[in-house]
Amino acid sequence: MASTGEAQNGTQELTGLLQALLMPGAYPHKPGKVDLIQTQISAVFLAGQYVYKIKKPVDFGFLDFTTLEKRRYYCQQELILNRRLCPDTYLDVVPVTRVGNEYKVEGSGPAVEYAVKMLPLPHERMMDRLLEKGEITPAMVTRLAGKLVDFHERSGLSPDKAGIGGLDTVMQNTEENFDQVEGYINRTITRDQYDTTRIYAYSFLKKDSELFARRIREGRIKDCHGDLHLSHICFENDICIYDCIEFNDRFRYIDVASEVAFLAMDLDYHGRSDLAQRFVKDYVNASGDSEMLSLLNFYKCYRAYVRGKVEGFKLEDANIPQAEKSKTTAIARKYFGLAASYASQG
Repeated sequence: MASTGEAQNGTQELTGLLQALLMPGAYPHKPGKVDLIQTQISAVFLAGQYVYKIKKPVDFGFLDFTTLEKRRYYCQQELILNRRLCPDTYLDVVPVTRVGNEYKVEGSGPAVEYAVKMLPLPHERMMDRLLEKGEITPAMVTRLAGKLVDFHERSGLSPDKAGIGGLDTVMQNTEENFDQVEGYINRTITRDQYDTTRIYAYSFLKKDSELFARRIREGRIKDCHGDLHLSHICFENDICIYDCIEFNDRFRYIDVASEVAFLAMDLDYHGRSDLAQRFVKDYVNASGDSEMLSLLNFYKCYRAYVRGKVEGFKLEDANIPQAEKSKTTAIARKYFGLAASYASQG
């Protein structure tokens, strides 16, 4: 574990890098301006005709980006995996170099950081934006369900890897979620929400253990996207689904029910349970997997809880402005409230 001084130095270095990459002169094509979007694990620079994404040197237990070599490896994994569902957008992994105090993207010399280079996707065509404008139709949801069924059918796993998505891993993920959220009680989640969700999750896992084993035998564990929420789906020409999980196999080698539940949950979150039901129905009809319905509420609860957890992590990031942290607190609370409502239904 890094000392306090090492952590502070790492934060300062990251802050300096983020500020430097906001300068148009850092890029070979000299964009007119550069905008920055941050998550708890990455920084995305919108630099005109290209987008560059770097990984922050963080360790959350379930991911570890603390060394340059690890960040390079996971940039390469991001490139490979996201080309499955968004092939034309992901271009390359490029170095970020430094001479003195000057950083250069795609520069010469030794790399001090790596970035995934992408083509920009139109923000106005993202599923969350279209939903806000009332422009998501049932037919679009049906197309999306069909694309996912086709993707999952092509994403088979060997029996040993499919086992990663079984009950033991789901239990591990569940325990990790509750451990990591405990420190956020009365910040982003209430004690009652925490207890209600925890009791439901463990009782479901204990009661339906045979169901999880049967899902493995029936080939329902796939190499999935793993992070299927509205802002990762773009309706432009074909449907582009991007920014999958690349940093941990146990979050991507999952039951397709978990993948379907994620998007259904996010539609519930945005007040469109009608479209969530349509999406689930279309997926089940196209795949023939009616058994997933018995897992749907559990996985919707799990996914809402994860979204609340991930939003809460932003509160610890010194590089995220306070105004944004106030917004993320409200988002996290809403996701945890939704998780508790699924738990109560269950």
